[in-house]
Amino acid sequence: MKLFIKTSLLIMNLFMVLGFAQDKPVWQTLELTNAVTGETFTLGGFEGQTVYVEPMATWCSNCRKQLTNVNAAKAELADDSKIVFVALSVEGNLANEKLAAYAEKEGFDLTFAVATPELLKALVEAFDRSIGNPPSTPHFVIKADGSFSELMTGIDSSEEILALVNN
Repeated sequence: MKLFIKTSLLIMNLFMVLGFAQDKPVWQTLELTNAVTGETFTLGGFEGQTVYVEPMATWCSNCRKQLTNVNAAKAELADDSKIVFVALSVEGNLANEKLAAYAEKEGFDLTFAVATPELLKALVEAFDRSIGNPPSTPHFVIKADGSFSELMTGIDSSEEILALVNN
């Protein structure tokens, strides 16, 4: 029986890796690197969790304000492992080390990654060009079931961010 279960799980994982199990948008499947830890992940790889995604740039003062609010929202949730906050740099030429240093300097306890050109292109196709315009503070939410919100812009308070991720 144990062998059957292990075999079934292996086959199910293989189907998921090959993309047969779920139809995710391309942008949810492209690999990113956590700038702080060096671990790889995808935006769609947080099954069963809500993911708040904040495209940003290190030079953007609006982004810094918004990320301060995002960080406050995360702090209010304490260790709620059902919600993930991702700050996604749209600065294609930014080294992970510089992004990690920015996160540390600003005191942000979020997952930071640099968007690859392929990811940015896929996000523009899925949402629109404003996703690559950091001063407009674009953001969206991937729900626990894999569906996602429309692209929103503007600086939200921590309370508004909490309302977005808790819906």
